[in-house]
Amino acid sequence: MLENLYRSLLMDHSKHKRNFRRIESPNALSIHYKNPTCGDIMTLFIDIQENKIKDVAFIGEGCSISMASSSIMTDLLKNKTMEEVEKLQQAMEDMIRHGKVSDEQILGDAISLIGVHPLKARHNCALMPWQALEKIKKKLMNRL
Repeated sequence: MLENLYRSLLMDHSKHKRNFRRIESPNALSIHYKNPTCGDIMTLFIDIQENKIKDVAFIGEGCSISMASSSIMTDLLKNKTMEEVEKLQQAMEDMIRHGKVSDEQILGDAISLIGVHPLKARHNCALMPWQALEKIKKKLMNRL
């Protein structure tokens, strides 16, 4: 039953992507990212002000897992501090790569991606937006 709920949540995020747009703010950073294993692509936009994510969005094309994960991530990151983002990013990595869920509450809708863990070939699909986020964080560090 829970598996069906997760599946329908993923399909909803995949078909009705949240934050699927560009951010035109001059303060926003963006990064184009291509999944190295399957060719899914995305551009992640993020506006960070005073160590907090003011806005986050994406555009791209890919499988339902990568698009749902991108939609979910953008919902989760809004108004989070960079410290909170780090915890979320680690929780996501632990869940997808190791099947470990330490705090369901921090993951929000991302918990619906737990079924990807046994599908090793799909790990990069679920982690694609998080990998793009990591590249943006490095870009931000270089800007400082």
